[in-house]
Amino acid sequence: MSTATTTSTAAVVETFFTRFAAGDVPGLIDLFADEFDFVVEGAPRIPWSGRRSSPAELEEFFASFGKFLGPAKEYNVTATVIDGDNAVVVGHNSFEVLSTRKVFDNHFALHMVVKDGKITTYRMHEDSHAINAAFEG
Repeated sequence: MSTATTTSTAAVVETFFTRFAAGDVPGLIDLFADEFDFVVEGAPRIPWSGRRSSPAELEEFFASFGKFLGPAKEYNVTATVIDGDNAVVVGHNSFEVLSTRKVFDNHFALHMVVKDGKITTYRMHEDSHAINAAFEG
């Protein structure tokens, strides 16, 4: 494992979460490579689920949280594992769905691949059952 690669990957992941917490959508989009593999699995009712492949789709994805969810009731990253270009982030969050007023608790694992300082792969694994239930009217 290369220390330089690990440091670069760790720095990008840290910057990602800093910008996410600040709601810095243009800054988030800037972290992605020109070509990327971006997938969040989940039920069609979940507005942010699906595959994205363009900056405009990323903008829609990151903006969707503020449109559909209240402020985070909890958002904790409990572990980050870096192995070369790969990063896996594990955590927990809790949000209220604005349209239903239902709260969901979500344990997640996010896999990112960082090459040349840019995110090339983004795969979010989350509790889509709990999130889907919170979107049910």
